[in-house]
Amino acid sequence: MYAYKDQPDGVFPSVCSLDCPDQCGLLVHKKNGRIVKVEGDPNHPVTKGSICNKVRNIKERLYDEKRLSYPMKRVGKKGESRFERITWEEALETITSRWKELIETDGSESILPYSYYGNMGVLNSESMDRRFFYRLGATQLDRKICQSAGEAGYRYTMGDSKGTNPEDTVHAKLIIFWGVNAVSTNMHQVVLAQKARKKGAKIVVIDVHQNQTGKMADWFIPIKPGTDAALALGMMHILFAEHLVDEDFLREYTVGFEELREHVVQYDPETVTQITGVSVDDLYTLARLYGTTSPSFIRIGNGLQHHDNGGMCIRTISCLPALTGQWLKRGGGAIKGNAGYLAFNSDALQRPDFLQNKHTRRINMNQIGRALTELKQPVKSMFVYSTNPAVVAPEGNKVRKGLEREDLFLVVHDLFLTETAKYADIVLPASSSYENTDFFTSYWHHFVQIQQPVIGPYGESKSNVEVFRLLAEKMGFEEPEFRETDEEMIDRALDYPENPFMKHINYTSLTEKQFIRADVQPIIPGKLLTPSGKIELYSEKMKQDGFPPLPTYVPIKQDEKLPYVFVPAPNHNFLNSTFSNNEKHIQLEKEARLYMNVEDAKASGIEDGDQVRVWNSRGECRLTVVVGSQVLPGVVVSQGLWADEPGTKQLVNSLTPDRLSDMGGGAVFFSGRVNVAKG
Repeated sequence: MYAYKDQPDGVFPSVCSLDCPDQCGLLVHKKNGRIVKVEGDPNHPVTKGSICNKVRNIKERLYDEKRLSYPMKRVGKKGESRFERITWEEALETITSRWKELIETDGSESILPYSYYGNMGVLNSESMDRRFFYRLGATQLDRKICQSAGEAGYRYTMGDSKGTNPEDTVHAKLIIFWGVNAVSTNMHQVVLAQKARKKGAKIVVIDVHQNQTGKMADWFIPIKPGTDAALALGMMHILFAEHLVDEDFLREYTVGFEELREHVVQYDPETVTQITGVSVDDLYTLARLYGTTSPSFIRIGNGLQHHDNGGMCIRTISCLPALTGQWLKRGGGAIKGNAGYLAFNSDALQRPDFLQNKHTRRINMNQIGRALTELKQPVKSMFVYSTNPAVVAPEGNKVRKGLEREDLFLVVHDLFLTETAKYADIVLPASSSYENTDFFTSYWHHFVQIQQPVIGPYGESKSNVEVFRLLAEKMGFEEPEFRETDEEMIDRALDYPENPFMKHINYTSLTEKQFIRADVQPIIPGKLLTPSGKIELYSEKMKQDGFPPLPTYVPIKQDEKLPYVFVPAPNHNFLNSTFSNNEKHIQLEKEARLYMNVEDAKASGIEDGDQVRVWNSRGECRLTVVVGSQVLPGVVVSQGLWADEPGTKQLVNSLTPDRLSDMGGGAVFFSGRVNVAKG
């Protein structure tokens, strides 16, 4: 194996670690031991050498002068950003001594880990850290901020996170991007769609905002937030009524299609138009287009699930491909996610058996503000890594109030002094993925990839894996699993006979080939992981779990009597809060904006380019308004999670509710309401 980090010059293979479905293969150029250029690997069978601006400019982030290079302890008030340098030994001793005291006085559940996928490397996101906190007996974190509602809804219909092979979508004749700004968040699916369009395919985009993906569509359909299930049910109504369904497919591969046929009678076009804002004519055109075009493919987006009804919304849309038999057509069907194909041995990697008390309390990460401010048995210490809750978590003002607690011993491990780290008692410098050994599994394409260190550690930075090894040693944990090497953990994770798709993949084969395709077979024909083994249009399991067994439209909650539904969507040059503190990416994105319909703006005396105040009972922001027809009346959309710089109020998650979605415990970022005024 080449020691890439020890070679000062050359071009070396790598993989993008960002929380993005594309998970691109990369080529990293080094000169004098530093990364000077990052480009796409043209040999990667899916990403084929094209990469986004975020990664193309990653070297500015890696060598940003603000990057942390040594441990620090707080010497000022929380939030003042006053720290002094300490050694790793002092940092580790301070942390473990404090935790030992807390375990004695308040119990191990007074300690809480808080992490997500700021680094998608499997080892650095869910291995030694999970072992450590299981062994410690800490409060368990439900990591539900992103995909959980949609995964739950999709699983009721299809049984697992498996869908169409994205590479096959070049054969589709109709491609629907539904609630996904793929140009900014899944660019290679757009590349595949463009190839299909050159062969005659039509591209339709359904969204609340005519973003970059909406602008490239052949047909953009604006929709009211949280009403997508109603639109899908209206399409089903027409498909059944006009005999555009595949009866043979329904009989052989589904359960409940007769019940669904009767159920959707109530979702007539006039009713659906009133709910969704999509005209009767457009609804008929869309349904007939879907019912008469084959193969047809739906890319189901993440945004849809960030509503009160998010799980049911995804469950409903995922029924559509079955109605027209698309799962048997090459390039037809849908993708919500494909992580199920690349499942690995997570129990062997995480060791949940280390947790002695099986009734240890759990906290949903979406409600961290409540957890830090309202629990009778308070969280007394929190270890934050690979995420930035002061910016990304809902009810942002409540989160920051919790972080300000003087009795909260906060440790943050990150590349930068994030908004969360400013409240920390101990700050630890994190290595980037380019400094680590790790493996990666896409949740969109079918390739497993390996990362070998390309550069040495930046300053005194350490990986998540290394930090938790050191903490385990300091805590006196004697289990040999805390001394396993990265290479041993990769092999342990990939030794998983239950997933036959990856039986040929291990650490050695990955180091030889850099990326390996899983041996994936189409999900249909075949037995699904639903109770019936078929696509469940009617789900008895849903009924048992307290949900309607058939796809059903349930309105989102009107939490406040305010005029606008607020959708804080992603932007093009940040990924959540990552890059929001890097000058290069800020310059590319320019400023924090709010998109507003021209009719609403006129009624409020607001003109394009005005500074506007956006507020509700949870908080307030000040953004630059963009007036036009990109959103429907009654809807406002922002883009990106911007850092709160001095003199600004840009924390959009100060406005978002922290209640949970209908299923899966997911976030409902897109179901809050706000008011908007000039000034």
